[in-house]
This record gives sequence, structure tokens and C-alpha cells, in this order.
Amino acid sequence: MRSMKSRFRHALVFAALLSPLLPTGCAVRVRSGYRVYDPYHSDYHTWDDGETVYYNQWLTENHRDHQEFRKLRKEDQKRYWDWRHDHPDRK
Repeated sequence: MRSMKSRFRHALVFAALLSPLLPTGCAVRVRSGYRVYDPYHSDYHTWDDGETVYYNQWLTENHRDHQEFRKLRKEDQKRYWDWRHDHPDRK
């Protein structure tokens, strides 16, 4: 019995030490980009090279200077996600 408690305690300590390394939040690393939550359409998108192409297209069509998506105002992020969901080549 004591051995079982000891193993369980060791497993808890290991999990506690490992937990800061696990991805959490809105941007989760994936194989070739990161995962972004779209709160306006309640879905996730993988921000990779393909999404960057769409984002640059949106910037051009809307006559905007290049700025990293994560630094856009929330209203502009919403405009992008609305455009992205209406775009015919949507993933």
C-alpha cells in the first residue's frame, strides 16, 4: 500500500513539473505554424504559410500596411475573420 501511495505521489510531482511545458491558451503550436482561436466564429485556424497568404491578400484588398495579425486591433481581427469565412477558398 505504501508503495502505491509513493508511486502516485511521484506521478503527481512529475505532472506538476511537466505542466508548464504543455501548450495552453489561444495559440497552440502545431507542426508548421500555430493554432489560433477565432472567437467570432467559434473555431480554430492553423496559422501557417497558407494562412499568411490569405492574410496578405486581405491586407492588399483592404489597402492596409503590413502588420502582424496578433498586433491588430480586435475590430480589425474580426474584419479579417469575417472576410476569411466568406472567402471561397476557406479551409
